[in-house]
Parts: sequence; C-alpha cells; structure tokens
Amino acid sequence: MKYKHVVITRSGGPNVLQLVEDELPDPQAGEIRVKVLAAGVAFTDVMMREGVYPGVPKLPYSPGYDIVGTVDKLGEGVSTPRAGEMVVAMTIIGGYGEYLCIPANDAVAVPVGVDPVEAVGLVLHYITAYQMLHRIAQVQTGNKILIHGAGGGVGTALLELGNLAGLEMYGTEAKAKHELVSQLGGIPIDYQHEDFGDRIQQLTGDGVNAVFDSIGGSNLWRSYKTLRPGGKLVSYGFMSVFKGRGSKMFKIGSTLLQVALLNLIPDGRRAISYNIASWKAKHPDWYRQDLSTLLNLLAQGQIKPIISDRLPLSDAAHAHELLDKAEVSGKLVLICNS
Repeated sequence: MKYKHVVITRSGGPNVLQLVEDELPDPQAGEIRVKVLAAGVAFTDVMMREGVYPGVPKLPYSPGYDIVGTVDKLGEGVSTPRAGEMVVAMTIIGGYGEYLCIPANDAVAVPVGVDPVEAVGLVLHYITAYQMLHRIAQVQTGNKILIHGAGGGVGTALLELGNLAGLEMYGTEAKAKHELVSQLGGIPIDYQHEDFGDRIQQLTGDGVNAVFDSIGGSNLWRSYKTLRPGGKLVSYGFMSVFKGRGSKMFKIGSTLLQVALLNLIPDGRRAISYNIASWKAKHPDWYRQDLSTLLNLLAQGQIKPIISDRLPLSDAAHAHELLDKAEVSGKLVLICNS
C-alpha cells in the first residue's frame, strides 16, 4: 500500500518541499501507526527547511512537528492507545504525511467531540506557552508580561493562557494584528513605529515580571531591560536570523551566547533559553501532563486555538510561503486525510 508525504529535498525556500509517494511502513515494536488527520505548520519547520534546525535526519525527510490522527495499527507489545482512537502527538519530524509511525508513549488521547484541527493547534504552540508561563517564569496572578510576536502561534497561546492566569499582558505586533491582540486581552505595541522599551516604561512604570522573546539577536538586551527586579527573560525563538545577511547558524549561536552572558549581570534578573524538544526529552511526564491539561481546557471551552487556515497536504509549499511572509495569525494546519 502506498501513502503520500511531503519531503524537504534540499535546503532552501518553499519550493524545496515536494509531495512524494512511498510504501506504507508498518509500526515497529512499541510503536503505533497513525492515520494523520491534521498536521501543524510552524516556524520550526521553516528552520528545518532552511537547514538550521539541529538534530534532524539527513535529507530528504518530512517535516511536521505535531499531528492529530486515528490509530491505524499497533506494533508488537502495544495495547494502548487502541486502534481507531483519536490521538495527538508531538512528532518533531514526519508530520506532513497521510500516515506516520510514532512511539505509543508519545500519543495522548483526544477527548471525544474535540475538533482535531484545534487539538493539533495545542501541541507545539500551547505546550510551549504553558511551560514557559508556568514551569519557567512561574507567573502569579497580577503579574505583568511582555510577549513578542503576540499575534503568532505561540503569542496567541500565551495571551489565552495568560488570561486564564489573570496576567496583565503587553504584546508587540504589526499594526494589522493589533485588533487580534486586543481581543485576546493584550495591550498591543506597534514595534514598527514605537520603541517597545519606552512604551513598556510608560505603561507599567517599573517594567514587567517576564518577557517571552521569539526574536533573539539584539532584541534580547532590549527585552531584558524591560524586566523589573527579579524578572525573567525567556528566549525561545530565532526570528531575527532570517533578517539581513550573514550565517543563520552564527546568529543562532550568538543568541544562545547572549542568554548565557545576561545571567552574568548581578541584578537579580534571569535569562533562560527554552526548547520544547529538549524539555520533552528531559521531562516526558511533564509533556504528557501539560498536553492533557490543555486538551481538557479545550474540551471545556476555556481555550480555543486560532486557526489561521486549513490547507490540503499538497499545499505545504504555499503554507511555508505564508509563514515566510509573516501572514499567519495563530496556527496553520495541513489536512492530510479528509
């Protein structure tokens, strides 16, 4: 039996993504095969496509950080989840396909009645947001936070979860997304025409308790300066590496080095780097706990991921074009089996 999946053929732009057909694999011992209903598209996939994401296989391979689907076949030694059950998983790679074999322990059951497209919106973006808020920054009701790229996937997740936690939230975004930031409970800051540091000082008087920075580079120092004493800067992205010339890998390394150097300043403030894959490997129990918590919040109607668009698997290259142009608000999803 054949199945279709999208592979990165070489490093480059969206045109390097190709839809190919291969023999359907069987799950190995400890694995399940999932018929993929929806796969998330995110900036991490762009980094893979550009050849700057660490720890991935040699080309060609399929990107795709998160999936929702139904269990199609069980490998040896697997009794749960059961065949036919809908599950969600963080896959890191391989999600852009009609089928995928994954470790059974990575799959988390989706509550009955939950939209699979909304469920896939929780994995990368909402786990990232939840862990940064509650496990790293350890926010408390009434805390003030600054979110860069507040209209994006992680940004909107931070706003929704921050609302539930009773936070006062500020978000940098282009003017076109200010209404969205406001609707989600944030105070928008036009980073293109305002100095966000000055604006935070005007709005708060003494800074914020936490900053969530997906930009990296020189933005880190500016973010750090908005912190009040005891505050935390959480660096979790590298958007700046795709602007201007120069080695992308050098810029990523520079961002990580800056985080380390900021912690040498003896002022009571801290800088932390966050990577969801590393945290999942180190704390697999937290991954399952946090994803289950988020799925329950979704089932109860307390959160609702913003879905930017639902595109067929064959439109994966177009999905990357939208990401490259920063034309995505919330989560972009590929429909892999209709």
